[in-house]
Amino acid sequence: MPWTAPEVTRPDVPLAAGERAMLQAFLNWHRATLLYKCQRLTGEQLAQRSVPPSDLSLLGLIRHMTRVERTWFRQRFADELVPDAYERDAAFTAADPARAAADYARFTQEWKLADAAAANAPLEATFSHNGQTMSLRLIYLHMIEEYARHLGHADLLRERIDGATGV
Repeated sequence: MPWTAPEVTRPDVPLAAGERAMLQAFLNWHRATLLYKCQRLTGEQLAQRSVPPSDLSLLGLIRHMTRVERTWFRQRFADELVPDAYERDAAFTAADPARAAADYARFTQEWKLADAAAANAPLEATFSHNGQTMSLRLIYLHMIEEYARHLGHADLLRERIDGATGV
């Protein structure tokens, strides 16, 4: 029996809380929503491309967001000396249905590592990237925006795979 992405319950988002709690909650909701769009699909379905010549797939989005999480939180903000999760273009072009379970697990593990990298720092904490000073707050806002944009792609990909909408 082929691996199938598990059921996902998205966390509630507080309607009133401090800034850090709200940013973390919205980021967690977006993370879970990407997996929610993938639930009950096989590795083959997750790797299914949108339309030629595009390499866009749900599995590619999982791999891409793994890379983005690692890049922003761990490599840039925390200055961890860890290799890229995937080469830039390979996140999409090398999406292999046989590795779907491993890529899915790597994605969820990367959240924990990203959260740990930022856990003890204030939102005002800064780092330098390409000669510019940036804040941890910027990372949270950028990540929420990045997920929101790709969740639109995920909606269309899921509908193309099995007709599901609103998932």
